[in-house]
Amino acid sequence: MKHTFFVVIIALLTACTATQESSFSTEPQSVVQSDYDTFFTPHRLRIDLVFAGNSKYQKVFLASLAKEDNWSGSRTNMVDTFEYGEYYMKVKSKEGQTIYSRGFNTLFQEWRCTPEANINEQSYCSSYVIPYPKDTIQLCIYERVKQTGKYNELYNATINPNDKLISSEKCNNFNVEALMHNGDCKDKVDLLFIAEGYTKEQMDKFRADAQRMTDYMFSMHPYSKHKEDFNIWIVESLSAEEGTDIPHMDVWKNTVADSHFYTFYSDRYLTAPNHTTICKIASNAPYDALYVLVNDATYGGGGIYNFYGLSSSDNKWAEPVFIHEFGHSFAGLGDEYFDSSTSYDETFYNLNIEPWEPNITTLVNFESKWKDMLNPEVQIPTPDSDEPQLLGVYEGGGYMAKGVYRPVMDCRMKTNTAPGFCPVCSRAIERMIEFYTK
Repeated sequence: MKHTFFVVIIALLTACTATQESSFSTEPQSVVQSDYDTFFTPHRLRIDLVFAGNSKYQKVFLASLAKEDNWSGSRTNMVDTFEYGEYYMKVKSKEGQTIYSRGFNTLFQEWRCTPEANINEQSYCSSYVIPYPKDTIQLCIYERVKQTGKYNELYNATINPNDKLISSEKCNNFNVEALMHNGDCKDKVDLLFIAEGYTKEQMDKFRADAQRMTDYMFSMHPYSKHKEDFNIWIVESLSAEEGTDIPHMDVWKNTVADSHFYTFYSDRYLTAPNHTTICKIASNAPYDALYVLVNDATYGGGGIYNFYGLSSSDNKWAEPVFIHEFGHSFAGLGDEYFDSSTSYDETFYNLNIEPWEPNITTLVNFESKWKDMLNPEVQIPTPDSDEPQLLGVYEGGGYMAKGVYRPVMDCRMKTNTAPGFCPVCSRAIERMIEFYTK
């Protein structure tokens, strides 16, 4: 079966417009990690933001703050060393030191690249958790400038952790359990499965579906080498009805995460537009990565970097879709396909800069990608090969047949039927696992 993944075509588009000067480079930097105990308490702070605008401009607003249970992330790697994503968050101390940072994408960023954004304005809710600070911090949000590939400051706010309006209200009483527990959360990748469209009577099915995805993930390289580096959690988030909304078929269901197909009028793009709702569902659970399992048999899903992965549970391609979407949301991998199902008039990547995704290149700065992994005798670009796993630099990727290159002829970031992840994607996944566990 030809792999299309039309559902995530928009998911990795770059920001549509930006004209301001960039404020810091995406070139590799010397990173000094902050000392956790100096700056943070054991708890975590959920920051609820609103992204609003249209194709021409965007703004960010602070909606609310909430104190949640213990911080479950790394206490060693606090500062992002990848600088992936269309956005970037920095948390600065009163003295101006960066004490925490992460790159990320949003559904709002995708919407800005749709035709609707040329005529209407919209807002999308997004939430992010950071370790709970001991003292006042400065929160800075940056956008990536399409023309340069660098970041420009979009928003900043001062947050006082002693503010009495920071909520400690418990959002829900959903049961949270470990499907697999290999050790302290601070030393593991904590993957949390969220139930969407499962009723109270279907929690055994949700548990079995989550276990099936887990088993599939650890059957595949490189995850098979790193099973002990993961904890797998589930949150039994109950829905009043099973399934999900399918608007173009006039199917509407009352579900806990308000997910739906037909996102941006694409039949198979399945999302839960309110990211804050997802994070509130997860508010009593440990997590580094969120994955929403939707109790439906329709083919579809989506994966957004450091946001969430999401897909249907019962389609015959459910497991391959899951591992593909998790590649987006966890490791920042780009799509490697470019066939007619994803052909568009507009250019998805600026061919004059190097894309941030680790598994695609425009050859502008190929030294920062997988050039070190190539046999010196390999021709660049590499002619198409009869060996689907021969490492090279093959034209076609990132929805574009020309100007963007991928590492092998076929990989799980290209088709459902590829034998596995290519060496470049595998290295990127392992680097992300190491970041969360070392």
